[in-house]
Amino acid sequence: MVIRLRDVKVAMLALLIVAALCLQGRTAEAAERETLVVAGGCFWCVEADFEKVRGVIEAESGFTGGTVTNPTYKQVTRGGTGHLEAVRITFDPGAVTREALLDMFLRSVDPTDSGGQFCDRGESYSTAIFVSDPSEKALAEATITKAAQDLGQGIVTPVLALGDFWPADSYHQDYYKGRNIVLTRFGPRPKASAYKLYREACGRDERVKELWGQAAPFVGQS
Repeated sequence: MVIRLRDVKVAMLALLIVAALCLQGRTAEAAERETLVVAGGCFWCVEADFEKVRGVIEAESGFTGGTVTNPTYKQVTRGGTGHLEAVRITFDPGAVTREALLDMFLRSVDPTDSGGQFCDRGESYSTAIFVSDPSEKALAEATITKAAQDLGQGIVTPVLALGDFWPADSYHQDYYKGRNIVLTRFGPRPKASAYKLYREACGRDERVKELWGQAAPFVGQS
């Protein structure tokens, strides 16, 4: 079998074109993804809310803002690590903007509460917006100013520099739609059922609706 040089060149050119297209596709995919990290009390609730938003690719529960490496849930909720329960939102900026997500976030929490959120009290349940550069900081601060004007009250949610984000263990991811049976104060329940009972008992949606009224983006969707 005779392999002609021309055939080899054509084959090599075809491979190069395919490789370039693959690289271009990966670059485009990376360019279409940004992240936003926020803390809004119970991360189960924040994750559940934002995974419903068109343009959000993923929401991941975790911890940030503290000094302990790879902290556990028990360490954070016990206090002293400086971490907050937080959610890392990965989104397509062509489908939903960072500003829109920030607007939704502030109207899905009680940003006037400095002691926690709803029934969850303590530092680890505080609200915060985390930023990576001056432009993100300026946008977050402007969004807070607008939200405070709309609310007619002062907002205590701080804008903080984003450090390491530590994902929570698998038990806490997508808790709101889990099917495994867990033992709760409501008795043995599937995770999804336990989540709904917790959210209602904690008064989250009731307080958000009281504050934001029709501007509350997630009330009634839990």
